Amino acid sequence: MLKSNFNLEKRTFLKNLFAMGVAAAAAPRLSFGSALNLGSSDNKKPLIKARYYEEMPDDIVKCMLCPHECTLKNGQSGICRTRVNDGGTLYTTAYGNPIAIHIDPVEKKPFYHFYPSSKVLSFGTAGCNFRCLNCQNADISQTAPDDLNSLDYSPEKIIKTAREHNVESIAFTYTEATVFYEYMYDTAVLAKQAGLKTMVISNGFINPKPLKDLINVIDAFNIDLKAFDDKIYMKLCGGKLNPVLNTLNIILESGKWLEITHLMVTNYTDKADEFSKMTDWLVKNNFSNTPLHISRFYPAHKLMDLQPTDVNAMETCYKIAIDAGIKYVYTGNLRTQAHENTYCSNCKQLLISRVGFTAKNSGMENGKCSNCKQEVFGEWGSF
Repeated sequence: MLKSNFNLEKRTFLKNLFAMGVAAAAAPRLSFGSALNLGSSDNKKPLIKARYYEEMPDDIVKCMLCPHECTLKNGQSGICRTRVNDGGTLYTTAYGNPIAIHIDPVEKKPFYHFYPSSKVLSFGTAGCNFRCLNCQNADISQTAPDDLNSLDYSPEKIIKTAREHNVESIAFTYTEATVFYEYMYDTAVLAKQAGLKTMVISNGFINPKPLKDLINVIDAFNIDLKAFDDKIYMKLCGGKLNPVLNTLNIILESGKWLEITHLMVTNYTDKADEFSKMTDWLVKNNFSNTPLHISRFYPAHKLMDLQPTDVNAMETCYKIAIDAGIKYVYTGNLRTQAHENTYCSNCKQLLISRVGFTAKNSGMENGKCSNCKQEVFGEWGSF
């Protein structure tokens, strides 16, 4: 019988992943949730027809899932490596074959204002529609699903596992959730029927139509806003800024819970002036109540020669965000000096105290500050 252990040491976490032929990196100071060692499968699964594509002459298809809109000849796969043209029909190879399944605290995602201290069943498949130079999971994100041993988990089996381990939510994460869209969508539908919450951790690089369809079955999103300059976005990630901003606007308008993460990559996204432009845009476009997570970069993948983000630069950007009018700003991936607690935006009373992935209610009642009764934006459940 597997047990949830939110203090599993990093070496155990990595050992479990390597046992499945997978490598995963994470911030040095953080503890980890339980890795479910559920066995792997080498069997190729039947291809599932993909959603969101256009048929063209000569068996060519145009994928319409994300803004890359890859045009594929017969036998070709998209930038994400998970969608392939087979005889003029687009199929997904990322269905039912997660590369890792873990039980995590929701704070790890990170979600700080969505059912704090709850447990989440997290999973993801191989593949990604970005090519981030700093990718911490390159061994799985920059690989096609067919090139790795994977677990054999249908959406029904995911829900069954969640129930067996008494988790409250399902998280689509680890790589880019968009690239296993069909698998995510079908699992989310079943999760909703089972009374489980669903959350997506994503780079936000998705077209409006599939995003709006997905929103119907998802409860919360954490979107990576990786930069605020188109040239840096392309150089660092292989994507563009405006589609991500459009994603943020669509989610905000939908009313679904949203948090934003910004990784400050040394020499790329650690400039105060660009950060200031980003926070000004967020405030101007009504994201003042949206939690912003400023995350520290550590050398990874193709940026191993860079230094970790300067802590003073993070502190400067934290103050910029607060001064701009963002009410809930956090800094993470720090051994010390992290801004992890939640304070009332009105009277500044301590509301939620956090250490790592643990959260304690220190001054909030029914979603309001116990001192001044100011509403604290979020979805709190019984916390």
